[in-house]
Amino acid sequence: MSEDHKHRARIFLHRGDLIQARTAWEAAVADDRGAGHQQRLSDSLGNLGNTCALMNDLLHAEQCYREVLQIQRTEGNLTAVAHTLVNLGNLHIASDHSARARPYYLEALDLLHQLEDNRGLGILYTNLALQESRASQWDQAVASFKQALDHHRTIGNEEGLAVTYSQLGKCYLDQGDLLGAERCLNNASEHYIKLGNEPAEAAVLRYLAQVYEARRDRTSALRCLDRVLSLDQRYALPELQTDLHHHAKLKHAE
Repeated sequence: MSEDHKHRARIFLHRGDLIQARTAWEAAVADDRGAGHQQRLSDSLGNLGNTCALMNDLLHAEQCYREVLQIQRTEGNLTAVAHTLVNLGNLHIASDHSARARPYYLEALDLLHQLEDNRGLGILYTNLALQESRASQWDQAVASFKQALDHHRTIGNEEGLAVTYSQLGKCYLDQGDLLGAERCLNNASEHYIKLGNEPAEAAVLRYLAQVYEARRDRTSALRCLDRVLSLDQRYALPELQTDLHHHAKLKHAE
């Protein structure tokens, strides 16, 4: 019965029906708990927690993850423990309790270093950097972003490099370091071009236009926005009207 409930839950998730998916995962949890199968219970609870998080029921999601963590620690599954710690940290970030997230992230970092999990470390250092950026802890944020880049490079994670360069560029822009922002955003743009992800390239170019505007380099800013507008139209991006207004305003500025 448990496997039937799990199959139904995955179908409902695929359809975007979170309420029915949650009900099916709850039934799977009840079956796995009754059967006394800890590994299956851990998996079902984790999926239930993920679904609750998607529904913004953060309290129930946290309860699920804590029980999962207890099972994983008992079984000595360090990789699973690290990922669950990250999930708990992410929940606290989502509920605007970023200070509570940090201990979970730091414990996960220790485990991921032991495991030499470069992909996990790249993602987690980025999470830490974003938390530090929100707190205007610029030096720490930059250091964490650079750590993330190192781990993405180690495994050749182009997507990770593109996203992290973009976020680091925004971090530099927010603190007024225009040269650092320009370098990182150009790097991000090049990686997105290599990946063929043009909508993401457009998002980077919007930030790059802000860099050039801050420098009073209207020509370069307009060149970025010209490219953005072409991508807006090609992909029917929702920012089209905002970008058109921005372009017109900049083009007719004194």
